[in-house]
Amino acid sequence: MSGQVLSPDAIAALVDAAKEGRLPEEAGPDRSRQRRMRTVDFTRPTKFTAEQERRIKRALDTFCRTASTRLSAELRMSLELEVISVNQLTWSNAHGQVPARSIACTVDVAPLGTRMLLSTEMNLVLSAIELLLGGSGTTVPRERRLTDIDWALARHFLDRVLAQLSVVFADLAELELSANALDMHVDTAQTAPVSEPTLAFTIEARMDRESATIALLLPHAAIAPVIDRLTAREDGDAVGDAHTADAVRSAVGRVEMTVRAEVASVELPIEEVLALRPGDVLRLDGRADAGVTIYAGDVPVHRGMPGRSGGRRAVQVTHRLEGGHA
Repeated sequence: MSGQVLSPDAIAALVDAAKEGRLPEEAGPDRSRQRRMRTVDFTRPTKFTAEQERRIKRALDTFCRTASTRLSAELRMSLELEVISVNQLTWSNAHGQVPARSIACTVDVAPLGTRMLLSTEMNLVLSAIELLLGGSGTTVPRERRLTDIDWALARHFLDRVLAQLSVVFADLAELELSANALDMHVDTAQTAPVSEPTLAFTIEARMDRESATIALLLPHAAIAPVIDRLTAREDGDAVGDAHTADAVRSAVGRVEMTVRAEVASVELPIEEVLALRPGDVLRLDGRADAGVTIYAGDVPVHRGMPGRSGGRRAVQVTHRLEGGHA
């Protein structure tokens, strides 16, 4: 109002407005500037680094592939596991996201003497129990109160899950996991303080037309003594480490793969392939005296000469191919 002359009527109006608490707000010089605010979410700690989270996630992806194969063979039905979400929360918030109708399994972490939590939705456990008892698995089992036999079979199923999970944690940080106790009441399965930073992994389990989730809650304190192993370099010096190379060779040395010998090959349009008849001759892209190429899977690794060993066909290796090229 500075610099303005008010009339007597305007002054009277201001006095009346002041008595009624209706004084207009005076716009100061900074009214046009908006105050900036930043939201801080205290439910999402950052105790685990991005690299640590990424390495644990990659280990669980490996677990999903191996466990899917092993459990499908034991249950005699296809079971697919996939990590669908990773969140870093406090223990109380991560614990609160576990589905209510779940079986909670406290997991012992050796040799640290700490614990983590694995929970499985009830419909997956009931389906596994039915399949272990010889059921067809074509219908979704009805929820029921678990008997002693059900609990024994549920523990058997979770032991198999943890056996595969223990393998990847052994490779990750030389840790061994084992089931401690099973409980229907997830709220009572407390293994960490409510504010403990926790990685919450959600794994989807798909079986036939049914889907369920498995939750793994990993408190920071559960692996804190070995957390530095998750930040070690994965390349550089490790590549030339003889101990690492021997360990890798030992791990993959017994993996079976198809080895085949290919004389030569030629590409033809599909119409010419369909027109082939008995007695037709194909001219292959290769010399008759060049021998054969030995493949490991789809990778050419050796050259050799065809022959026989007793009554069986054989190939004698003549030299190794460099760089995977003939």
